[in-house]
Amino acid sequence: MKLHADTPTALNTVTAYGPGFIEINKIRHTSAVLLTPERVEVWAVESFEALAETDFEHLRDCQPEVALLGTGSRQRFPHPRLYRALSNARIGLEVMTTPAACRTYNILMAEGRKVAAALLPESTS
Repeated sequence: MKLHADTPTALNTVTAYGPGFIEINKIRHTSAVLLTPERVEVWAVESFEALAETDFEHLRDCQPEVALLGTGSRQRFPHPRLYRALSNARIGLEVMTTPAACRTYNILMAEGRKVAAALLPESTS
């Protein structure tokens, strides 16, 4: 699905997503990404099952007000011990499908919120 911003922005915006990809600022990414309004980086997570505490520590280090976790084509919740670093830092974690996380990220970013999104691409099968 392609997304269009109402106004041009210099901040990172999800411009499209679909099975096997997430597009940020019209650049296609086929692996997991960690996204904030100011930066985009490959998130070294192969799958939902491979999530580890260090992955959430990296998300915490972005210092967001709220963190989003896009878990692919279906919503799945990580074990609370995995995201303890976020809880201890009083950073809320919202877990949703990746399409929902992309849309939510764009809304929060446009509102000027300090948001970070960890996005796993939807499976291609």
